[in-house]
Amino acid sequence: MKFLYARVSSVTQNADRQILNESEFDRVYVDKCSGKNTDRPQLQAMLDNLRPGDEIICKSIDRLARNTFDLEKLLKEISEKGCSVRFEKESLTFVPGSENSISNLTMHIMSAIAQFERELIKERQAEGIAIAKAKGKFKGGTKKLSDYDAKELKKLVLAKEISIKEAMKRYGISRASVYNYLKQNKGD
Repeated sequence: MKFLYARVSSVTQNADRQILNESEFDRVYVDKCSGKNTDRPQLQAMLDNLRPGDEIICKSIDRLARNTFDLEKLLKEISEKGCSVRFEKESLTFVPGSENSISNLTMHIMSAIAQFERELIKERQAEGIAIAKAKGKFKGGTKKLSDYDAKELKKLVLAKEISIKEAMKRYGISRASVYNYLKQNKGD
């Protein structure tokens, strides 16, 4: 089978420029989240569905991974499943059992650049927040739950009366927010 994997950094972004010709592919997987790690639902679904002989197409290396370690790990996992990966922008293809030193060097250089870009983004964001805080314009995120609801959520989840997923649904918050509320006020 022929898979397309695309990724944009947020739900407000559009992956259309990465989707070459959707009809060419048996399946298209699109994640709308950061590439800071490999914990992405569509990436994991694609990896779970791979069978020997399958081919993955990505617009560019930084869409699959934003750091060298994750990229090497993913390429190894895909290769061990007997599948190939092609990166359109870089004109690189990785086929199981065929080591190519030029392709490996190019992949390492390109993934290092993607990692560098990610680190620059984080630095700029931190600088912007520091400047906004100094000017009194940045207050941080707003609380999603009242103190009462936060304590109730924590009590129910820790007592295993509801799951994380149920807490997300009941309180209308993300998984990350549930975990943040669980970490807060450890003395409660």
